[in-house]
Amino acid sequence: MQKSFTDQMGNEILINFPPKRIVSIVPSQTELLFDLGLDHEIIGLTKFCIHPIEKFAERTKVGGTKKLNIDLIKDLKPDLIIGNKEENTQSDIEELAEHFPVWMSDIFTLNDAMKTITQIGELVDREPEAAYLNHLISAGFNDLKTLALQNQIDKKVAYLIWRKPYMAAGKNTFINDVLIANGMTNVINHERYPTITLEKLKYLNPQLILLSSEPYPFAEKHLEEIQKAIPNVSIKLVDGEMFSWYGSRLVKAVQYFFEFQKELY
Repeated sequence: MQKSFTDQMGNEILINFPPKRIVSIVPSQTELLFDLGLDHEIIGLTKFCIHPIEKFAERTKVGGTKKLNIDLIKDLKPDLIIGNKEENTQSDIEELAEHFPVWMSDIFTLNDAMKTITQIGELVDREPEAAYLNHLISAGFNDLKTLALQNQIDKKVAYLIWRKPYMAAGKNTFINDVLIANGMTNVINHERYPTITLEKLKYLNPQLILLSSEPYPFAEKHLEEIQKAIPNVSIKLVDGEMFSWYGSRLVKAVQYFFEFQKELY
């Protein structure tokens, strides 16, 4: 049976429903598909789609999110490709869309993430499973918001994602929405992911600087480097997957943020 769907960029696709040969080119959405109960259907994924690791080892790797192996994907003959506007390269997506149905997400908030889970559940015939995941995520983050208010966390923060040059998560990003849900205010007023110097960061006067484990793998030596430049600020290494993965990883993120918040009050 063929069925029509519209993705989050307004593109209409026609797929054989339910799809049986799926290539997923975004790590968080790949994990979601496995958690929705798809196993044999996922035939290709990127080298960064490492969760769950036992599934990763069994699948064809189709390159990285920003540089896909188009010829290999063509050889796999997928009946559905699932990507994301921010994660994937426009030229790759346009070329793939000439040959296969490509469904794209476009996510900025937790609500967007839950909408995506719902829509992907519909796309792959896993609506009850998607609804259950969203129930857990919604309840968990509502509790986190309540706790942040009760404990008056209200921290001014900066969240760094890259080094040389330093780059931060700004407004209009999924990370920013996760910060807000946990009682934090982003001192970076620019949108998306601006570059920033340590001098500028010091001027913005955050109470807390968060160093992400991805895409740049910040470590203790980088924390010490920044601490020397900005001595009167708290700096913390954090798990980037918990702040930036927007699929079923959000269920695990709830417990992570319960513990994270305890350290802030």
